[in-house]
Amino acid sequence: MEDILQMKDKNIVVMGVANQRSLAWGVAKSLYQAGANVIFTYRKERSYKKLEKLLADGGLDAKAIVQCDVNSDESIQRAFAEIGEKVGVIHGVCHSIAFAHAEDLKGDFVDTSRDGFAFAQDTSAYSLIAVAKASQPYMTEGGTMIAMSYLGAERVVEGYNVMGVAKASLEATVRYLASDLGKNQIRVNAISAGAVRTLAAKGVSSFNEILHKIEETAPLKKNVTQEEVGDMTLAMMSHLSRGVTGEIVYVDSGYNILG
Repeated sequence: MEDILQMKDKNIVVMGVANQRSLAWGVAKSLYQAGANVIFTYRKERSYKKLEKLLADGGLDAKAIVQCDVNSDESIQRAFAEIGEKVGVIHGVCHSIAFAHAEDLKGDFVDTSRDGFAFAQDTSAYSLIAVAKASQPYMTEGGTMIAMSYLGAERVVEGYNVMGVAKASLEATVRYLASDLGKNQIRVNAISAGAVRTLAAKGVSSFNEILHKIEETAPLKKNVTQEEVGDMTLAMMSHLSRGVTGEIVYVDSGYNILG
């Protein structure tokens, strides 16, 4: 069987593995199956330890594990310089990072604080721009960037609040970056994943109701899995999607098409 994905030995940076339930970990597992070299970034020591354990339990090797705090330009520049030094060429980046303060996810959206709004935007949307800028010099063979979004970017999802606005900003960022970086053969897309029980999902008060509703009403009558999101992300980073950029691809059992 010819290697239709053409991901073997490609250097892919995965940002945002918090634990075994993270979408980023699903992406990493799919990348490993396709023969890619995976480079991880982590923010805090706690995530680093969890990552080491996940890799050990899976019998997997990381090409590199690099500290990176996306709220700091210096940290991002340093991380990608270190990655560039270790691997030479970066072929892809999966940006699976978002954060909002818990108090801005509770209560009414109208009560969002100025600081909370700015912080959610900085962490969840601006960070993609900073990462694109820092990784671009190492994407000398073209490349692909994937961001992780959610339906709350374009519809009101109860309890998603300031995060929905940050995801809307992220999706617009994907389009503008795709336009900017296309001349360098760098593609930028987003996966809008259905509800998956991740650490981030714990912050959304209506999460269990959302899961239940999707099972009842989505065309496929089921919730999506971490593996399904990982596999579609792999497809979007692979040779198969070489003609696609600036797109938001839904992996949500078809839930987004319903009225």
